[in-house]
Amino acid sequence: MSRARVARRIAAGAAYGGGSIGLLGVAAVGVLLAEVQLAKRSVGGGVAPLPPGADGRYGRSYGAGEPLRLALLGDSTAAGQGVRRTGQTPGALLASGLAAVAERPVDLRNVALPGARSDDLERQVSLLLAGPAGAPDVCVIMIGANDVTHRMPATQSVRAMASAVRRLRTAGAEVVVGTCPDLGTIEPVYQPLRWLARRASRQLAAAQTIVVVEQGGRTVSLGDLLGPEFAANPREMFGVDNFHPSAEGYATAAMALLPTVCAALAMWPEADRIDEDRHENMLPVAKAAAEAAREAGTEVTGARAPWALLKHRRRRRLPVPGAAEPRAGGGDREGEEDGEGGPGPRNASVRQE
Repeated sequence: MSRARVARRIAAGAAYGGGSIGLLGVAAVGVLLAEVQLAKRSVGGGVAPLPPGADGRYGRSYGAGEPLRLALLGDSTAAGQGVRRTGQTPGALLASGLAAVAERPVDLRNVALPGARSDDLERQVSLLLAGPAGAPDVCVIMIGANDVTHRMPATQSVRAMASAVRRLRTAGAEVVVGTCPDLGTIEPVYQPLRWLARRASRQLAAAQTIVVVEQGGRTVSLGDLLGPEFAANPREMFGVDNFHPSAEGYATAAMALLPTVCAALAMWPEADRIDEDRHENMLPVAKAAAEAAREAGTEVTGARAPWALLKHRRRRRLPVPGAAEPRAGGGDREGEEDGEGGPGPRNASVRQE
């Protein structure tokens, strides 16, 4: 069965309350879980530090105007576990990059929880929306790896995702989801675990894409985005625990997400037509989801139902801020540094050539 059909079945099962469709057979999932635990022990050369707090204002140098509000939800990847400096977290990188492109301050709030699965999104969304300011302008969700390793039924996982996106969209927020990463890229994972992990991860990523697009959000496939970098420089791309990304790894993920975050806020150049030279396409949403799961860094956004736009945006390295920590209450330094070396404001050359 094609990945598009599997993803559609999982999404349909979630929509209609089905719970019998799994990512893998029961025996295979048992093997996956056992071997993942062994892999974790084999790579765990250190203990990942708690994620540094990154909440606050970025891009203060752009003035005291009304700031954009950015929120991050999800698991340890969204929280930034594995790095020690605030400016190295994905939230700080995205907030700094968004401030540079928009030429406005950005207020960041991160409610992600290390170890979280998709069923924790309900709590995170409620926490986010309970604030006096209401819904953020844009929310970034990064979650899914723990769903696979903890054997959460795929339908339950995507049902929780759909509910979270629907609540945020109803509240007025734009939503960008970095779909489930490819667990098969973890260096010490061997066959058959590598194949099982890759299959499960991509099935979940495709199903996430379908429900997110149907609820009015956008997705960016993280997939094996870090695969080549991990293979070439595993000591640089992994954090101190040899499991979570390092600062370089988070910067790679952030630079893939930033163009879509900016586009969701109408702050990124958009062509009037599909660019076939970059393999952009208009496809049924299930086929677009399957294509995106195969190629990391691919954006999927809704068009006229049941179609979706498949886009490949240029991925540019985001500079990782230096040793200095941000001042209390926000990241003045990060915003300034990323504004100098990161994506320039409204740069027309940001699309993939």
